[in-house]
Amino acid sequence: MLKVKRIELALAGKQGLLNRGGLTVWRWAAGLVLAVALVLCLTVPAQAQTLGGAAVLELTVYRSPTCRCCGHWIDHMKAAGFAVQDVVTDDMVAIKARYGVPDDAASCHTAIAHGGNSSDYLIEGHVPAADVQRLLSEQPNVLGIAAPGMPMGSPGMEMGDRVDPYTVVSFTQAGTTTAFAEHP
Repeated sequence: MLKVKRIELALAGKQGLLNRGGLTVWRWAAGLVLAVALVLCLTVPAQAQTLGGAAVLELTVYRSPTCRCCGHWIDHMKAAGFAVQDVVTDDMVAIKARYGVPDDAASCHTAIAHGGNSSDYLIEGHVPAADVQRLLSEQPNVLGIAAPGMPMGSPGMEMGDRVDPYTVVSFTQAGTTTAFAEHP
């Protein structure tokens, strides 16, 4: 029996399955892979979580407690894969002033989009999710984008078949606005 054990150990050693400490190479490799995976899991920020392989983008939405359309817009953004923190406040004027939303771009709610590695952007009003995704993808040098007013037919402002044309604008810290997207 002792002779069989020596032959097994000799063959295993020749095939490179054992190292000097007696730990199999396979166990060592598996331990290394596990260690690397653990380090990656601990160092990836929460914003880089994935949902079906795509990054989960986060929004912090400030809205009035009396505005139902804002809740519908939040539902639209969640359906598009955004994680939403809903902050209800009675002082939207102070929120808009704090973040620098230009008066001519103002709407009923203000959101901050946190897009993984990109900068944070302001999202003012009923902006479609596709426009927010484009903003976060392209990362232009702007403060944010807005759907000024409350355009009928925009996300959260659905009124049957009525869809009014509207323009989503980008805006800078200086208050300059430029067309970002047209919606028929």
